[in-house]
Amino acid sequence: MIVKTKKYKLETRTYIRLAMKNLIREQWWVFLIAAAIMCGAFFIFSWWWIIGPLIALVLYFLFWLIQFAGVTQLEQNKILFERLSYEINSQQILIKVNPRQGMPLKWEMVKKASIGRDYFLLIISKAQMIYLPYRVFNTENERKFLETILKRKGYVK
Repeated sequence: MIVKTKKYKLETRTYIRLAMKNLIREQWWVFLIAAAIMCGAFFIFSWWWIIGPLIALVLYFLFWLIQFAGVTQLEQNKILFERLSYEINSQQILIKVNPRQGMPLKWEMVKKASIGRDYFLLIISKAQMIYLPYRVFNTENERKFLETILKRKGYVK
């Protein structure tokens, strides 16, 4: 079976929100480093033991926010934010700009996937992802088929 989706354009705001959420999910340990440095206030009390790590944490996530916002402006990443349709089967994902032009993406290139409340998110790299809201699928069976593929490939449980 081949799942053919409707054309969909990923909004830059949605991309930045999902990328930041994914970054926090992957790099949760950064909070532990900041908390460990803050524990220095127990030994030698100074407000700088608390303020310093908080500033570093804010700057770290601000750096990534700027990086993800910059991805939306780069010419080589414009394809991520065009109206695309997808043809999905168990061997590959075919990303189509129009009926004649497309790019195959093997399932091995997908690092991980998640199922949200109303979307599928396929993560290819830290800055590249495929966001498929449920409304792009023509039928409920197509959505369930993609969910089955993700479970079989071991991306979701």
